[in-house]
Amino acid sequence: MHVKVTLLAFALCSGTMFFAGCTACSTKPSNPDQVREKTAEATAELKDNAKAVAQGIKEGWTRPDSDHPLDPNSASKSQLTALPGITGDAADRIIAGGPYSSEHDLLDHRIISREEYSKIADSITVKK
Repeated sequence: MHVKVTLLAFALCSGTMFFAGCTACSTKPSNPDQVREKTAEATAELKDNAKAVAQGIKEGWTRPDSDHPLDPNSASKSQLTALPGITGDAADRIIAGGPYSSEHDLLDHRIISREEYSKIADSITVKK
């Protein structure tokens, strides 16, 4: 997962820099004001792209999975809604229904449906 996100970040940055370099090398003479304006536009676009890439990497690192499961007893609403199939309402029910002694309490206490549970079973664990 981290490799894919890193490669995507590299590709986006490289592509933007390549595009900016190609457009800057036109044979048409430009006055200094036009050059400054185009440079500012390219810089702003690159900054926006870099922010988007950084946000994607951050989300990829913090997303719960089987290697880094989420504890429903301490999870925030935003962490819970990042799980597949968990809506804001389901996250509210999970938070209100805690504390849990086992992941299966989510089913036993009818906090979430079996379908919802099957989507997140590998991504949650109750720490004891």
